[in-house]
Amino acid sequence: MVRRAVIGLVLTAVVVLTLYPFCNVIARSFSEEQAIQAGEVNLLPRGFNTTTYEVVMSDPVFWTNYRNTVVYTVVATAISMLLTTCYAYVLSKRHLKGRALLVGVAVFTMFFNGGLIPNYVLVSGLGLRNTMWAVVLPNAISVFNLLVMKSFFEGLPVELEEAAAVDGLGTYGILWRIVLPLSKAVIATMVLFYAVAFWNSWFPAFLYLDDADLFPVTIYLRNLIAGSTGGSDISTPSDTALQIAANIQAVTIVLTALPIMLVYPFVQRYFVSGITLGAVKG
Repeated sequence: MVRRAVIGLVLTAVVVLTLYPFCNVIARSFSEEQAIQAGEVNLLPRGFNTTTYEVVMSDPVFWTNYRNTVVYTVVATAISMLLTTCYAYVLSKRHLKGRALLVGVAVFTMFFNGGLIPNYVLVSGLGLRNTMWAVVLPNAISVFNLLVMKSFFEGLPVELEEAAAVDGLGTYGILWRIVLPLSKAVIATMVLFYAVAFWNSWFPAFLYLDDADLFPVTIYLRNLIAGSTGGSDISTPSDTALQIAANIQAVTIVLTALPIMLVYPFVQRYFVSGITLGAVKG
């Protein structure tokens, strides 16, 4: 009983420590400039104010960039899941010739890469600059996610695939009709990992895109924080400008985190089992 009470107190403390900064950010995003500058904002807004939200969300460039982020995230996640799933399924076959080499090539890229300039030259040489593909293709496979999926596939009963092969299913049929339906937990987890990574990504777009109409919302919000209007022609009074400067960081955090927060509850039931894959071996 005492042990459960201690665990409960510890977990409660962890939850409070986790939620407090985010609640503070939300409160700051709705507070007046004077209260923010005076350090009076804690868990509740002081002098409720939505000026920054109104200015940002009234800008058509913001919605264009937001749409770009949604498109980039969906397309990039779909491509990444396709490539990662196929690669992980191949690596899970212990009898595959050259398997150790393929695993080694993947693991090697976790520690070494060509560097920023060679990557830029490669993307430019392939004609991908100023296109969506410069954002979604260079980081299509995460080796960590690949190894997690590989570990999961290795834990599936071999007898199921053998029975499916006897029934006449080929390799792709086994993967599509047998393996994937049994892998909902790891698939949901990997989708979440990839979607969050691509949603929050800004540097590839900053590096490879010059057209403001192709920017993701992270670049728009970065420009706001840097003192720009993200390429728009909004003219604001001095009081409004001061208000925006005071809580723009809090507003940008809320606007970028909100979509992921809305999606997370739908995959949370898969997340716990997916994140502990490989922890127990039978």
